[in-house]
Amino acid sequence: MKKLLFSTTDYQYLGKELLAYDHIEHGEVHTELFSDGERYQKLLTNTYGRDVVLVGGTINEAATLELYDLASAIVTYGANSLTLVVPYFGYSTMERSVAPGEVVTAKTRARLLSSIPRSNKGNKILLFDLHTEGLPHYFEGHLFPVHVYCKEVILQAAQEVGGNDFVLASTDAGRAKWVESLANELGVNAAFVLKRRLQGDQTEISAINADVAGKTVIIYDDMIRSGGSIINAAKVYKEAGASKIFVITTHGLFVQNGLAKLKACGLIEKVITTNTHANVNGIKDEFLEVKSIANQISRVI
Repeated sequence: MKKLLFSTTDYQYLGKELLAYDHIEHGEVHTELFSDGERYQKLLTNTYGRDVVLVGGTINEAATLELYDLASAIVTYGANSLTLVVPYFGYSTMERSVAPGEVVTAKTRARLLSSIPRSNKGNKILLFDLHTEGLPHYFEGHLFPVHVYCKEVILQAAQEVGGNDFVLASTDAGRAKWVESLANELGVNAAFVLKRRLQGDQTEISAINADVAGKTVIIYDDMIRSGGSIINAAKVYKEAGASKIFVITTHGLFVQNGLAKLKACGLIEKVITTNTHANVNGIKDEFLEVKSIANQISRVI
């Protein structure tokens, strides 16, 4: 029997892509808001005895609660198994406390999702290119976390713009290990910059570890918010002699006019992102190329 697929409001676009695969069937849900903002949801497709997939990212608190409520109802109405597909887990910034009294939101949200009732065969959550490797350990009980790497999409995108002769670069030493691993698979050199955080999203770059003179540099970062770190890194690579600079990211949030800032800096040829975050759907600019992870999701589920 086919997998029964539901999608939260913000992830209808990804759900539609997944329905193109033969082993997936559309699950229909009706959603509306009452006048006071309370959400009404009703499953229009029977989930009893079915293996159900629910696609929804935690891009904000409302989206997280919609995902939680819908998942709970799917199990309550008899799903045989439940697989949560969370393309973007939005609490990676507060994945640990560095000062007394700070709330570790990533852990509290993981506990919330872990409290979804258990389906007959158990529940699973798919998480994509997490900012911090330790996040899966925050999920508890019968919710089994699976960290899915979007490596295939990233490698293909890098080869499309860089061919076989480029330097794969990171914005800082924190992502250097992952970038080096990708570079090794591509057979190219890796580079990273050393930086220190000043305050908030502001950082200062102090050094670069590799020769990029005359080379095409492809900067990879798992997530781009406002683009500040990318612009700072691009400046350093350009000053070090990079001929062309491209940017690839898994999670393109582009908040605070992030994409416009990246374009306006005049250092970057193109930005490539996957469609893990709903924000990319509202952007129409040739400067941005969007790659789908639907095929990867289809294989994993």
